[in-house]
Amino acid sequence: MDFVRPVEAVIPGTQGRVLAVLAETTAELNLTTVARLADVSPAQASRVLPVLVELGLVERREVPPSSLFCLNRKHVAATAIVDLARSRDSVLERIGVVARELTVPPTSVVIFGSLARREADRESDIDALIVRPDGVDPDDESWLAGVEHWRSAVRMITGNPVEVIEVGQADVSEKLAGQQSLWESIGRDGVVVHGATLDELRGAIRA
Repeated sequence: MDFVRPVEAVIPGTQGRVLAVLAETTAELNLTTVARLADVSPAQASRVLPVLVELGLVERREVPPSSLFCLNRKHVAATAIVDLARSRDSVLERIGVVARELTVPPTSVVIFGSLARREADRESDIDALIVRPDGVDPDDESWLAGVEHWRSAVRMITGNPVEVIEVGQADVSEKLAGQQSLWESIGRDGVVVHGATLDELRGAIRA
């Protein structure tokens, strides 16, 4: 999934760009503003907007000498468009739920890298830190099966490759305190989707 331009990824071309702009605001916008924010020409916007108005997906209000446009959020298709625009947040919530429902839930799952920084596109990996609870052997079959299930589920949810770093709970505090750029990045940009917070991990608080 392209989380930087999610609407345009599913609805390519001028129409997707225009809908992405309208999905991000409840304000009424004139054609010139829609075109500028969508990075299309006014002529392109003027061809697309009447079609969307005819479909009922966009509302038009005449305020001479111009027209104002906004997304009709009551339209059946508007929900899908808004959900697409907010897909990053939805994905973070869903992959946290998958972690919570595992037979052996992790102490914490932290998403870092491009998805955490809101920079993930269709070619980006989903980078994750999974913290193994104290008392769970790294070779425990249930644990390994759970990690693989989570990885596969995230791939299905996002369409992106998934890279996992697995660390035991007893070791995570020291790693977060280290000077390696990877762990500095996790500590700085990481988004916790399940379990202990980064502050709790730094303090080695038992989950």
